[in-house]
Amino acid sequence: MNNAGISPKSEAGDRMDSMSTPLDVWHGVFQVNVFAPVMLARALIEPLQQGNGTVVNVTSIAGSRVHEFAGTAYAASKAALSALTREMASDFGKRGVRVNAIAPGEILTGILTPGSEEAMLPSIPLGRFGTSEEVAETIFFLCNESAGYINGAELHVNGGQHV
Repeated sequence: MNNAGISPKSEAGDRMDSMSTPLDVWHGVFQVNVFAPVMLARALIEPLQQGNGTVVNVTSIAGSRVHEFAGTAYAASKAALSALTREMASDFGKRGVRVNAIAPGEILTGILTPGSEEAMLPSIPLGRFGTSEEVAETIFFLCNESAGYINGAELHVNGGQHV
């Protein structure tokens, strides 16, 4: 599972938009959020093949819509990781390794931006934030035999926030 991700904020703690994000920040975000997952999976292809392995990339709802708190570089990197997941599913699938992704929305964790719960809750049809347990169970499902024919999918774990 590739869950590493960075979403830099401005010095004031605000999201960084496409006009204000320095190029070196873009490079750093893409290095962690896009390049690291594919390089790690490539390095592990033999054990993945031998162990009937599965790769699960963690994208984000921010990769498919403008998000009030996630910065532009983060959002673009997660959209790229979504596309990369499909490409990897094709390439790795030929070697018997499935590649899928989950796209979490608002999840109750310690890294939530202050005020995000009040701001984001009205946009979630189920009326609550998700839990890390729900995310983990979705990843477990994708790694399980019952998902053995799922390859190249991106499951939205967001209470309907993406609709």
